Amino acid sequence: MPWYLVIIPGILAGLVQGLTGFGPAIVLMVFLPSILPMAKAAGVAGMIPVISVVMMAYHYRHYIKLKRIVWPFILYAVVASSSIHLGGMMNVQISRVLLGCLLIALSLYFLFTHTSAQKKFPLWVAVIFVLISGFFSGLFGIGGPLMALYFLSLSDSKEEYMATVQSFFVFDMLFTSSFRIFNGIITLNELPIILIGIVGAGVGTFVAGKLLDHMNLELVSKCIYIFIGLSGIYYFVSSLMSILLKLERFTIAF
Repeated sequence: MPWYLVIIPGILAGLVQGLTGFGPAIVLMVFLPSILPMAKAAGVAGMIPVISVVMMAYHYRHYIKLKRIVWPFILYAVVASSSIHLGGMMNVQISRVLLGCLLIALSLYFLFTHTSAQKKFPLWVAVIFVLISGFFSGLFGIGGPLMALYFLSLSDSKEEYMATVQSFFVFDMLFTSSFRIFNGIITLNELPIILIGIVGAGVGTFVAGKLLDHMNLELVSKCIYIFIGLSGIYYFVSSLMSILLKLERFTIAF
């Protein structure tokens, strides 16, 4: 396998992570399923950004609000650990279509509702966000978008948002990666891919850090909403095409 098939997506993933605080697995899962089974691809996508996330959490460590992380992480971890094994056992294309629709709707809502970023979500909305995020994190390693929205709604500054969301993802990646290793989903065979990806992600995060110094919370928020929308479009279109292709094959077979 050519190294550039991993390091270039790694750079893009690190750049997205550094600018928005989430999303490296979204970028990586565009590429990794073409070279790895879905369950392994999700595991590798969750491990490649770990150094970048730790670096960012350390950089913004003085702004971390640990109390905001505890209950979401516990609920998130329970759901994620339950859904990790489903990646290789179920057809999840319909779920990805629904997730895509949700992300597109949220992106449009927040982009065109100027006061939404300053409003804290009701508890029931926060719980739903955490449940959905944990479920899709276990399946694909892509639990970031809704958690980013949740922590953004609680933050008064770019630094506070980045510190809290990165700290959450440190715990998330360590937990889910350990769970996958313990259950044999990730083995030493995937280590070269992970290490190459880590190098790329580190480069992307470094570049993003230089750009982030010139951005305020409002601009970061817009980047988040736009990327969430683009992610939703990708999930919706790619999954819908996969469903239609399977239906076409089924029709031809009969």
